[in-house]
Amino acid sequence: MYTIKPRQKRAAKRLGVTIKPSTDSKKKLDVFDKDNKKISSIGAIDYSDYATYLKSNGLKYADNRKRLYKIRHEKTRKVIGSKSYYADQILWT
Repeated sequence: MYTIKPRQKRAAKRLGVTIKPSTDSKKKLDVFDKDNKKISSIGAIDYSDYATYLKSNGLKYADNRKRLYKIRHEKTRKVIGSKSYYADQILWT
């Protein structure tokens, strides 16, 4: 099970959503709206995210991985409400 990091809780709060460990064994987090309705599951459990890279490899490496993630998902990460949007805003900030 994935451990939610404080920076991810802050990001979710800023977006007006709540996050919980995912019920899908292949995902990290489930995102819920203000009415506690599930919006989506985000973050493949087999891959790291910004907070994980920060802890394991340091700021420089994490920032580079973040840059590459944002390039890779450029087309979909700006579509508000999409899985990619929430992953970008919660897991990669």
